Amino acid sequence: MKISSLFGKGKTVFSFEVFPPKNTTPIETIYSTLDELKELSPDFISVTYGARGTSADTTTCDIASYIQNKLGITSAAHLTCVYSTKELVLTRLAQLKERNVENILALRGDINPEMPRLHDFEYASDLTRFIKENGDFHVSGACYPECHIEAVDMVEDIHNLKLKVEAGAEHLMSQLFFDNDAFYSFYEKARIAGINVPIEAGIMPVVNAKQIQRMVSMCGASLPAKFAKTMQRYENNPEALRDAGIAYAVDQIVDLISNGVEGIHLYTMNNPYVAKKISDSIKSML
Repeated sequence: MKISSLFGKGKTVFSFEVFPPKNTTPIETIYSTLDELKELSPDFISVTYGARGTSADTTTCDIASYIQNKLGITSAAHLTCVYSTKELVLTRLAQLKERNVENILALRGDINPEMPRLHDFEYASDLTRFIKENGDFHVSGACYPECHIEAVDMVEDIHNLKLKVEAGAEHLMSQLFFDNDAFYSFYEKARIAGINVPIEAGIMPVVNAKQIQRMVSMCGASLPAKFAKTMQRYENNPEALRDAGIAYAVDQIVDLISNGVEGIHLYTMNNPYVAKKISDSIKSML
């Protein structure tokens, strides 16, 4: 099933993100996590791009295939392009098609200053267009409620997002945020700009202090005073911080659903316990 067809049916789409295990960990370790997540009945599960350093790696494809073909849940495979050639992308597309995976989240990918980047694709919009030209895939894109950290301002970022949609992106998933007002403001600007595809709100429950520091440094998400105070109060109490992070995420989601958001994309961090706590708290609203 193509992801965009899940929308417009009178319900809030609820989806998960997982990531492949580390290089030193067998891929099978993710399958028990996915088996638990299946019980929560997500509409789809996306798998981050976890290439292990070789062009032959199929980790993301294999996990997306397990979700799609073994669990019977719609899957989406992330695909980045900053270090990819057109030939490698074509190989990835063939691997996905062979595994019956028809949904792709097209991303530029993070730039590592210590690695020479390739230039077959400059932006995610270039990758999106290339995918649409080379197969019957549904392509999703990323969006940034508080502006991409490399954009000059929100006007430029919205302009670039519209180019991505015009290139073929049929659905958007947002970067994490902790201030719902930022999402609402972004959403309104996107619609005014003529971006009319479904937009899911990306929610990450913060369950440890290092996690929030890392994520904020990477994506520049702002920290509302309420959130910051909660994290500071419990930063030395792991169990309390976990529960507070879950509670804050639930509060965000309830507010978003109440305001008519089209979908919630939960960054599970491969933690079924956290995903279950949140799912149980909002399932009557979906």
